[in-house]
Amino acid sequence: MIKIICVGKIKEKFYRDAIEEYCKRLSKYTKSQIIEVMDEANTEKALSVEASRIRKYIKDNDYVITMEIDGNMLSSMELASKISKIFINYSNIVFVIGGSYGLADEIKKRSNYALSFSKMTFPHQLFRVILLEQIYRSFKINNNENYHK
Repeated sequence: MIKIICVGKIKEKFYRDAIEEYCKRLSKYTKSQIIEVMDEANTEKALSVEASRIRKYIKDNDYVITMEIDGNMLSSMELASKISKIFINYSNIVFVIGGSYGLADEIKKRSNYALSFSKMTFPHQLFRVILLEQIYRSFKINNNENYHK
């Protein structure tokens, strides 16, 4: 199963539609779940409060991949290979997308792998779509199926 834990809600319908479409496509290969935790308005407490909300959805036996700007960068082929190898030993892969202030150190420490898609900053709503597309692409690659390049 793929779980994506995200801080904040998606407000724009076109993002929700794209997310729904990739979740539908992904359902051919695995179960998926998107969990939205509320973002924190108080800037001084944001990271710790959001971390506590995120932690509720991470189990001890989950493989956790945190999305971090300073994380490791992989090609689509490398991500596909990584996902395939993770599923050999774990039944759940949890991707965590932090809020506006990033992720608390305690979440980063719980992470099995820090992943970055770019040194650039993306809107959180758009990034969810990009992440889902890359996960879907990984399953297509791992199943030797054609997909747009």
